[in-house]
Amino acid sequence: MPGKKRDSLEPVRWKNGMLEAIDTTRLPGRLVYVRMRTVDQVCAAIRSMKVRGAPLIGVVGAYGMVLAAMNLRGSDLNRAILQLRKSADALILTRPTGVNLRWAVERVFKVSSRVESVVSLGDELRREADAILREELESAHNIGRFGAALIEDGDTVLTHCNAGALATAGYGTALAVVRSAVEQGKRVSVIATETRPLLQGSRLTAFELAREGIPVRVIADSAAAQLMAQGLVDKIVVGADRILGTGHVTNKIGTLPIALGAKFYGVPFYVAAPVSTLDLVTDVSRVVIEERDQREVLSIGGRRFAPRNVEALNPAFDITPPELVTGIVTDRGLVGQPLAENIRALFG
Repeated sequence: MPGKKRDSLEPVRWKNGMLEAIDTTRLPGRLVYVRMRTVDQVCAAIRSMKVRGAPLIGVVGAYGMVLAAMNLRGSDLNRAILQLRKSADALILTRPTGVNLRWAVERVFKVSSRVESVVSLGDELRREADAILREELESAHNIGRFGAALIEDGDTVLTHCNAGALATAGYGTALAVVRSAVEQGKRVSVIATETRPLLQGSRLTAFELAREGIPVRVIADSAAAQLMAQGLVDKIVVGADRILGTGHVTNKIGTLPIALGAKFYGVPFYVAAPVSTLDLVTDVSRVVIEERDQREVLSIGGRRFAPRNVEALNPAFDITPPELVTGIVTDRGLVGQPLAENIRALFG
């Protein structure tokens, strides 16, 4: 059974007119916050992955709009809204694959069409951002509640990347399922893939779970199928950055091979994500897969280990087809197969 629970992580907070978020690039060594006073600082924090995880990026993007409004000058409302539009576009471009960022930024931007003066703009946008933060945290707990029913006492759950409190407004998505099951008294252990190239699994997921006394072991990404072959994995639960109306799941690179292994070895493969991650409009052929700096693959901790004359490919995400997904745990309940039909029925 897990040991004494530590205080809950607070991944993001508004404090003294400033946005603060846990700097995940400093973990597990130091738990410190990056402080943001301008929309440019928010964009930089997202691009550098100091702030990462689809739901959390959405919340941070929402508050980025608040900072943009607070830093506006002049009294011309139309001009202010044009400036806000530029800020919204800049925020959205920082991480093009995930859907939560665009959803949250656009939701906050729409508020600007209802205000009567530049003076009230910051306060009105702040109220909307606060609402998004509250809703995302509530969604995380709902995901945990629905997902815990899928976990049996004694299960070993494999997860990929970090879909915990550090990737959300708190509590998590995939890890919300684990946390909720543990809170119900179930004995659950976790296998966390290290998640190359930035090691979100070994640095962040393991940090969260160890901090709460939930048993966790880290494996190399390429070891997942072998553990399934040995019968050491009972369930797989991952997060998502975008879920299409067809049931295609875009998530951290490395998710697809895990899903393929799960299908072959008959291990249930679940995706946990809030409704804000759903994209019912975009065709799978039009999903932009972010290509990140090749240095992330060629180096670890700033130290290059590949030969100097070698280049790398660094796609940040892959797309898992719906036939490999057992079900999707949302904050409104479980979506089972056939995914496209049930997504349309529940959310279309």
